[in-house]
Amino acid sequence: MRVAIVILLSLFAFNPLAYAGHLCMPYAGEQLTFNVGWEFINAGSATMTVSTSTDKQYKIHTPARTNKFLDIFKKVRDTIVSEGICVDGKMQSTRFDLEQHERSYHAKKSTVFDWQHNKVLYTQNKKTDSYDVPAGHLNVIDAFFRVRSQTLRVGQTLSIPVFDSRKIYNVVVNIGKKTKLLRAPWGGHVECISLEPVLKTAGIFSSKGKLKIWVTNDSRHIPIKLIAKIKIGHIVGTLTDYKEPK
Repeated sequence: MRVAIVILLSLFAFNPLAYAGHLCMPYAGEQLTFNVGWEFINAGSATMTVSTSTDKQYKIHTPARTNKFLDIFKKVRDTIVSEGICVDGKMQSTRFDLEQHERSYHAKKSTVFDWQHNKVLYTQNKKTDSYDVPAGHLNVIDAFFRVRSQTLRVGQTLSIPVFDSRKIYNVVVNIGKKTKLLRAPWGGHVECISLEPVLKTAGIFSSKGKLKIWVTNDSRHIPIKLIAKIKIGHIVGTLTDYKEPK
């Protein structure tokens, strides 16, 4: 389980009707907490918090950690910070920082979206490379916020342009054709639909490949459960606490 526990936690909610105070990220103050497990073993937790400094700037902060039992075998302390602005009412990523501490592996990776000049600067191990990336490309966290802002229909397919881990591509997201009832942390069961992104880069929950996210089948699209296929078994994330935007 080489991957930390964070990037694709951030496929979360957006409701333009209920929270119109921010141009494109109205979920300031929202917080989602997940238990993360491998097969039937509770591995750790991750929390995502959304904040806004102005009506055009937003930040998504997501730390993840293994629990005390898993610390014995592979201690994980990872943090992702995603930042962006609203341009003509649409999301535009400006920065994506990943700090990984996974047992003996330590890394800091920074992606700066210089969208005004159609460039992205990617820094790892103190080495910076420049890429030609058109404005409008997003990091993977912002891409899924964009997906969640849509009116999602069963059987639908969406495509979002991203830059991630030195790669430029379109994330294809398939909306499942069936709904299912899942237990929500606020009590009772809610009807959910599934999002199935086709990834070409490694995420925090999984290596590149199959990921399924069950979200509430309403305008909020709150993520209730995430399932990622890895080389050995599955990683499962379950929403355990939800705080609404302030």
